Amino acid sequence: MPTYEYECQSCEIVFERFQSMSAAPIRKCPECGAKVKRLIGAGAGILFKGSGFYQTDYRSASYKTDANKDKQSKAAKDTGTKSETSSSKKSESKSAATAEK
Repeated sequence: MPTYEYECQSCEIVFERFQSMSAAPIRKCPECGAKVKRLIGAGAGILFKGSGFYQTDYRSASYKTDANKDKQSKAAKDTGTKSETSSSKKSESKSAATAEK
C-alpha cells in the first residue's frame, strides 16, 4: 500500500497515512479537524535486486563457454608455471649449497 502525505490548512502539521490506492483521501486533520490537502510525494526509491541489472547478465551461452575455457586454460598454465619456477628454485638452491661446501 502506498504512503500518502497530508498537510493541514490550519495548523500546518504534516502527517502520513498508509492507504490503498482506491481509498478516499483524508479530509480532516487528526489534530484540529480542519481541512487537509494531499501533498505530491517523491515516490518510492528504485531497488535493484536480483539478476538482470548488469551487462554481463545477458551474455550469450557461447560467450560463457568460451570464457570458462579461457579460465581453465589459464589456470592450467599458471599451475604449470608455478611448478616450473618452484623446481628451478630448488635446483638453484641445491647448486648454491653444493658450491658453498
